[in-house]
Amino acid sequence: YQEQVMQIVQVLAGFTLGQADLLRRAMGKKKAKILLGQKENFLVGCKKNGIEMGLANTIFDLLTHFADYGFNKSHSAAYALVAWQTAYLKAHYPQEFMAAMLTSVMDTDKVAGYIEQCRRMGIPILPPDINASEAYFTVDGTSIRFGLAAVRNVGENALKGMIAERQAGGPFRSLVDFCSRVNARTLSKRAIESLIRCGAFDSLGARRSQLLAVLDKALGEAARKQRDAQNGQMGLFGEEVLDEAAELDLPDIPEAPAEEILAWEKEATGFYITGHPLDRYKAVLSQLPGIRTLVSGAVQDRQVVRVGGMFTELKRITTRKGETMCFATLEDFTDSLEVTVFPRTFYDHVNLLAVDTAVVVQGHVDMTDDGVKLLADRLWPLDSYRLAYYVKIPAEKDVQETYDALEELFQAHHGDSVVYLFAGGRWRKTGAKDWLREGADVKQALEDLLGRDTVHLR
Repeated sequence: YQEQVMQIVQVLAGFTLGQADLLRRAMGKKKAKILLGQKENFLVGCKKNGIEMGLANTIFDLLTHFADYGFNKSHSAAYALVAWQTAYLKAHYPQEFMAAMLTSVMDTDKVAGYIEQCRRMGIPILPPDINASEAYFTVDGTSIRFGLAAVRNVGENALKGMIAERQAGGPFRSLVDFCSRVNARTLSKRAIESLIRCGAFDSLGARRSQLLAVLDKALGEAARKQRDAQNGQMGLFGEEVLDEAAELDLPDIPEAPAEEILAWEKEATGFYITGHPLDRYKAVLSQLPGIRTLVSGAVQDRQVVRVGGMFTELKRITTRKGETMCFATLEDFTDSLEVTVFPRTFYDHVNLLAVDTAVVVQGHVDMTDDGVKLLADRLWPLDSYRLAYYVKIPAEKDVQETYDALEELFQAHHGDSVVYLFAGGRWRKTGAKDWLREGADVKQALEDLLGRDTVHLR
């Protein structure tokens, strides 16, 4: 603990508690200049107390190294208590806990990572819904429902009015009913488009493409209804007329392609809700480190890594030599990362450097004051990137029966991932007829036959 650092310099070098606290603060804020001055004071104090200078230097270096992760005792106790409480809530009330976590980061770039964590925990994330969503993330059965506050272009006043109207008048029955009952002055056409595109009207049973096609007519019909109500159009016995016949016939058109729907969701909320463009690459991406692993600092500076994802932003610039390079944002299920592509790599892979391109990037980790970045050396399209199976046949199983069983397995799970077999002290590449498809079930089938840790995907 930091208090122990204070105690060490007090006992060994005769620091006062005030001097020791200055050292503690300098370590906590990594102020190199102050630390250097304090080191001289420490060495002088140690010398007066008869401590050999080599040992004194070693001790001070250990203290400064400790400063990278040191904590004071009171904070440690408080953090431990909070960690225990949140671990309990996550274990026993996972939906409530994750809904609260998502709400707490709603206006940050951490939402995507928490959504992916929910999916790994088996908690479905439901889209915003005009009849089921509150303002923020809420528990809906065993799922978590997106909050309407996550939808762009929907102002706070419109949101409050929408929820209040639903509570007072019951669920919205149709697009026309919705447009008729909400305040047109606070909820614009653009806001309703955002709600349709992110799936907030899906529960009404219509396709998003259909609702977008009739939105203008729905707004016109709603305006007519509101005018009639203001003019006092009443029924025979004084009741307000419910003009059910004015509901619109929806055009018989197909739903928008899945890729377009995901793009709509991202545009409307900043997140993918019903899926992710990278879903079809999950088998490959699961074998590569997630981007969050890199940005969390779990790698070393200059370490060579490979990560997969999709380019979401790209900025090309011209160097002083007149060459082109770019800065790109790579995103996966967990987080995003800045990738620097210098000219030589840029020209070798220019066809892959475009927004929405799914790639695997190999490069050097670059730890900067602004966070972790990746300096790209090489790129592959995720469509054609294949992991290879490295299969070790244990000596006791190096018999014909094993090879017969492997042949059946290769036929049952044939694919385009290369298979390398290790037997008799050497590796050999199998023929294309013995290649396998990627999948956890295939890896498990091989290990059921050959034993644990005999199969690796690289």
